[in-house]
Amino acid sequence: MARGGARCDDSPVADSLPRSPAAASGGRLALAAERVPPPAFLVSSAVFHYLGPACAVLLFARLDVLGVAWLRIASAALVFAVWRRPWRDWRAATPYQRRLLVAMGAVLATMNCTFYLALERLPLGTVGAVEFLGPVVLAAAGVRTRRNVAALALVLAGVALLTDVHLVAEPLGLALAFGNCALFVLYVVLGHRLAADGGASGVGRLGAAMLVAAVVAAPAGLAQGAAAVTSPVLLAAAFGVGVCSSVIPYVCDQLAMARVPRATFALMLSLLPATAAVMGVAVLGQVPGAAEAAGIALVVAGVAVHRERDAAAHA
Repeated sequence: MARGGARCDDSPVADSLPRSPAAASGGRLALAAERVPPPAFLVSSAVFHYLGPACAVLLFARLDVLGVAWLRIASAALVFAVWRRPWRDWRAATPYQRRLLVAMGAVLATMNCTFYLALERLPLGTVGAVEFLGPVVLAAAGVRTRRNVAALALVLAGVALLTDVHLVAEPLGLALAFGNCALFVLYVVLGHRLAADGGASGVGRLGAAMLVAAVVAAPAGLAQGAAAVTSPVLLAAAFGVGVCSSVIPYVCDQLAMARVPRATFALMLSLLPATAAVMGVAVLGQVPGAAEAAGIALVVAGVAVHRERDAAAHA
């Protein structure tokens, strides 16, 4: 899911991007979104970001992990295909934009597969906390202030605690979690470019990237996920995971980013490691130990302390 960034319609990047062919429907989407308070989008994104993966873990007993990952991507691609008709964005895109969409699709496919392989081995709260190490490091490198150095120190301390807890028992799980963290950084960078001229257009471009992701992930998960075709219950559950994990959070993020400052949206990130832990407890019964709880709390504190460039400039 792309994080951070307020509306940037007037930026040079936005000026270089042609408007989506779905601009009219995007305008209607943006108009409808104006009636919903931004905090409602932020909270909805935080809840669904890890509700879907928590439910996906329950499917691991019936389907291969990579099969679940592919079904998540394919379900989201189907929703975007029906809703946004992203092939229109593809036809209107420049060669540079098509390369961007392909890159984003490859990142989405690899990130989802890596994320689920990590979830197979580690608690959801731990994977969620490690996931946000990368964005905080990236943000701290861009805005070097004492506050952000302190934020980075808190996050590093939290991840160090979590790593110490699981390093011996699950070295492969931790390697996958850190790999997912690196991919999440790429997701953030590419996601900002997709959303360069507003939330509604970004949703259309995400749909095109999600179609690419479904193709890229097919060799790894299509055969494993095919077992769900013979079970309507499994198929419905996998579809629900895709909607919860890859449709609702991103749409909420895009609509919120178009209306709130960067600093406010960055503060929302502090909810995500916490909601990962809460979903792990509520859905999966993964109660963190004292060291894990302390590590997650340090990550939450670090993300909350971090300040974006715009806010730092006015501090």
